Formats: sequence, structure tokens, C-alpha cells
Amino acid sequence: MTACTVIGLGEAGATYAAALTAAGHTVTGFDPVAPTTPDGVARAATAAEACEGADIVLVMTGAAAARSVAEECLPVLGAGSVYADFTSSSPGVMQELGQLPSKAGFADVAILGPVSALGEKTPLMVSGPGAQAVADLLRPLGVDVEITPGGPGAAMAHKLLRSVLMKGLAAVVVEAVNAGKAAGLEEWIRGQIASQLAGDGQAVIDRFLTGTPKHALRRSREMQETAAYLSELGVHSEMTAASAAAHARIAEQDSAPVLR
Repeated sequence: MTACTVIGLGEAGATYAAALTAAGHTVTGFDPVAPTTPDGVARAATAAEACEGADIVLVMTGAAAARSVAEECLPVLGAGSVYADFTSSSPGVMQELGQLPSKAGFADVAILGPVSALGEKTPLMVSGPGAQAVADLLRPLGVDVEITPGGPGAAMAHKLLRSVLMKGLAAVVVEAVNAGKAAGLEEWIRGQIASQLAGDGQAVIDRFLTGTPKHALRRSREMQETAAYLSELGVHSEMTAASAAAHARIAEQDSAPVLR
């Protein structure tokens, strides 16, 4: 079995710590504020203490703490160990952390879904020298772990590109359903959203890519009217306003003369 350390015992950290403990691994955790510790997890007084003798360290803090945690923990780790950063730090930060002096192999781990819903089985993407060790540890728990080529930062680059779609889509859907509810048409707009999310996804992408530049000016004006309507309904319209601005930019860009 593996000596594991989990830094950060919030929702995600506690989930992985509990799953690793249930699988028979020895787990040590550290968190300066979490009020509880999962059963079977030994809680250390400091992050560095938690990492002493660890085979693999899973860092599940917020991105703001990623650098300070790495600077405290990496010097403690021995040869053959792995330091896996699960934070949502930027690709550039992941690259920098992967270059800090250490005997441990660094892994950049991107969580590709809501741990609150999927638990430890949330799909992961991993890159960096320690990627295989992360996959070997977590795949037996039923985790879909994809190893992507490239050094630290490669996995996070994939995640942030995905976030452009997923977080933006979530915000648009929330805004549309709120508007539908305010207009007394919630079920209708839900049906419209569901129909757009179904079917041939690649065809939808191609339609968006070809149709948007062609009709950007008209769509910008339509979205300005839509934002005004949402204001009348008393609904926040940040995504609608942003769409109007984006279409206006695309229209201006598409109409600009080509300099030769």
C-alpha cells in the first residue's frame, strides 16, 4: 500500500482522503481550517510534517495557496515520491511549480467535473513526470485518469479551455432559465435549451463557427434588444450583454479591410 498525503481537507480533499483510506492506503492529512478529519486519516500539525515519508502528495487547496504549499512541501519529499497539484492554478504557474527544486516528480492534475456530484470517481487529466504514479494510485478507485503529453501545465491548459465552454454555458443556461421563469415561459425555454444540447454536436459547432461571423452585426443588435427585455423582466443579463459586445466585435473585425 502507498503512503499518501492530502493537503487540504475541504470537500475534494476529504473525499479523496476517505477513498484512499478505504482502499487500504495510509493517509496523512493537513488543513489549517477544516473542522473535521475523515475517519482513518492521521492529521498533521503542518503541511511539511504531513509530507514526511510520503510516497505521493495530493494538494487540494485553493489556487492561491499552491505556491506556498509547494515551497513548503517539495523540499521534504524524497527521491521516487510524487507531488500532485490538483489546484486550479494557471498553466504558467504549474510550469513554475514543476521547476522548483525537489527530488519528487511533479504532476499537474486537472479535475474535469464536480467532485460534489461524482466524488472520487470524477474524471481527471494529468501531465508531468509524476502523471503515471497518479494514474496508478487512483485508477483502482474507479477513476478515469487520462494522461496527456507535455509537462506540468498541459493538463491545466486543457481544463481551462474546457472551462470557457462549461462555465460559460452554465452561466448562459442559468440566465436563460431565470429569464424564462420571469416571463412565465420556463418550461418552454428549458425545452429549447435541451434541444440545442442534443443531437450532432460537431454539426452545431460548425454552424456556430460559420454562421456567427456572417450574421454577427444583426445578432449583436438582437442581443442588445434581448438585454433590454431582460432588464424589463428584472433579470440580470451579464451573459446577454457580453454576447452583444462579442458579436459587435466579431462584426467589426470581419468588416475591417485586409492590409496587404
